[in-house]
Amino acid sequence: MKADMLRFPLALLAAVSLSSAVRAQDDTDALAAATERLDSGMTLARRQAGASDLLGALGTLERLLFAFPEAAPPRLLYASLLCRLDDRQGAELELGLLEGKQIADPDWAEVAAACGPVPRPAPPRRGKRR
Repeated sequence: MKADMLRFPLALLAAVSLSSAVRAQDDTDALAAATERLDSGMTLARRQAGASDLLGALGTLERLLFAFPEAAPPRLLYASLLCRLDDRQGAELELGLLEGKQIADPDWAEVAAACGPVPRPAPPRRGKRR
C-alpha cells in the first residue's frame, strides 16, 4: 500500500523536473537566438535589467561582447550594470577598453547615471594618416 502511495508523488516530481528542464532549454535557446544580433541582444539585456535581473543581463551582455567585441553599446551597458552592482573597478576596466571608440551621448549618460563621475574614454583621433 505504501509503495502505491509513493508512485504518484514520484511521478509528479519527475514530470515537474522534466518540465523545468524543457523550460531551461527553451530559455537557453532564446538567449542564443537573441544574442546572434546586436540589437536583439541589447533589447534582451535591457529587459532583464529592467526586471532587476542584473546578473542575467550581465550574462547576456557577455555573450554579446564575445560575438561583437568592438561594439561600444553592450560594453557601456555592461559597465553601468557593474556600477549598479557596486563593482566600480570592474566598470572602469570595461570603460578603459573603449578608448578611441565613438560613444553616443545617451549611452554615456546611462553610464554616468549609474557610476557617477567617471572619466569618459577618449574619442577616436582625427588626423592625417600616413
